[in-house]
Amino acid sequence: MTDISTSILAIKSDAQVSVRAEDLNQITWHDGNPTNITNQQILDKQAELQVAYDALAYSRNRELAYPTLKEFAEAYCEKEIGEDSTKWDAYVTKYNLVRSNNPKP
Repeated sequence: MTDISTSILAIKSDAQVSVRAEDLNQITWHDGNPTNITNQQILDKQAELQVAYDALAYSRNRELAYPTLKEFAEAYCEKEIGEDSTKWDAYVTKYNLVRSNNPKP
């Protein structure tokens, strides 16, 4: 879940606020909450931000699973300089497997 402070700052980027224990009843508005942000607005923004975060789960999973840059460099160099595409073919297979196992929604 997106935290309360992040949600408030997404509503008003220059809000001066602190939150204790992730509790809506323990918000301290250091700027007096000049735009009168309500608890419901915070909850709505939290839900919106969580949906956006969840929609990018495939991307985060891909990032962790993709072959390393070292693997890429070795495979590419061997293919281009050494004229042996064995590692390149394995790299491409691994790369495509990551994409198919973590499809875009």
